[in-house]
Amino acid sequence: MRASRPLAATFATVCLAGFTAACSSDAATGGGGGDSLRVAANSTDRVPMDAVVEAFKKAHPDIDVNVTYADTDQLQSTLRTQLSSGTAPDVFTVWPGNGNPAAVQVLQQGGYLADLSDYDFASDIADGDKSVTQVKGKTYIVPVTFNGIGAIYSKKTLQEIGGSEPKTWDDVLALCEKAQDHDKVLLALGNQTPWVTQLADYALAATTVYAKDADFDEQLSAGKATFADSAWKETLQQYLDLDKAGCFTKNPNGTSYETSLSDVGSGKAVGVVQVTTSIPQVQKEAGDAELGMFALPASNDAAQTRIPGAVSAAYGLNAAGKNADAGKKFIEYLASQDGQKIYAEEGGTLPALPNDSFKANPALNVLVDMQQNGKTVPFMDQRWPNPEVQQAHFTAVQKLFSGDATVDEALKIMDDAVETS
Repeated sequence: MRASRPLAATFATVCLAGFTAACSSDAATGGGGGDSLRVAANSTDRVPMDAVVEAFKKAHPDIDVNVTYADTDQLQSTLRTQLSSGTAPDVFTVWPGNGNPAAVQVLQQGGYLADLSDYDFASDIADGDKSVTQVKGKTYIVPVTFNGIGAIYSKKTLQEIGGSEPKTWDDVLALCEKAQDHDKVLLALGNQTPWVTQLADYALAATTVYAKDADFDEQLSAGKATFADSAWKETLQQYLDLDKAGCFTKNPNGTSYETSLSDVGSGKAVGVVQVTTSIPQVQKEAGDAELGMFALPASNDAAQTRIPGAVSAAYGLNAAGKNADAGKKFIEYLASQDGQKIYAEEGGTLPALPNDSFKANPALNVLVDMQQNGKTVPFMDQRWPNPEVQQAHFTAVQKLFSGDATVDEALKIMDDAVETS
């Protein structure tokens, strides 16, 4: 659930065709001899990872670091192939929970991840994050960032349409009208990029589903609940209602992630519902314009509003890696105060582990406040029964927006995926 800035996207496009070959950024590649460390990361994390590697190199000048970047879908599928063939990197992105083919609970079943339980950082993981970073009580990933999903917007553009941050569902609809009156849309939407499809309804579901039923995912896994007979029906309908009200880009399925960010930067859109790791990319597009972020309201009771917030960037150590010593040092640096501070500052998000030296980007204030007040909800796919559900969700949303599925049919697609467990 993360995205890449235009430069990173161009680079990743070149790399995707041959991901197993060396394809790294200049900033992330060491120039000396000694140990060689191979790292695979999501293209969305190029900016913070490059900065972390640069700092790591200063502390370990004898270790060459080669970072390969790829977009989410390619990284997930290729990583499984590499792990099974013994050609995987030493350290690589691992998604928390159970929501996709490269999630910790999925990869650990194959014995691909080294046990990190004895590392000092393991005892610092928040209790609420242990369910998505551990398997049977053992830690297999180092959580690096705490990320959120909200409406990232240009304060300049919001002011131009005479609007203010919405607090209720009706406020959102009224703000959509204001944007249209100024020949803009409130929210750019790039559903051509599959992983983007999930973000807006995750933002809505945090309130419509999980504010009332925090245990929905557990019930779903236990066979005691379905998408079709839950408030997910209301969520998908609201997603469509926003589209029908003109709140989104005119052709979401024909708009890419990169274009959606450009639309915010150019003022065609007030904002975009995105993960907070996209803030640096949005800022690059918006230039000097100050950014803000709000939780997307889905109720007319403002007290009910929740925001998705959870461990986002995380890394695992290859259990069969050829450079275990260098890999361990890199994992330790990712867990360190300095490593987490650099990653969070450069990535526009929060550290996943306690860090007194970190000062959040002002645009993240809403996420910080809601986290402190217990109004965050884990990313939905992290706790779904199997990886197929997320992929089915991508398909269902694209079918909704193309008119090839009704809400009920979309929910059935998702429920069918649950039954493959």
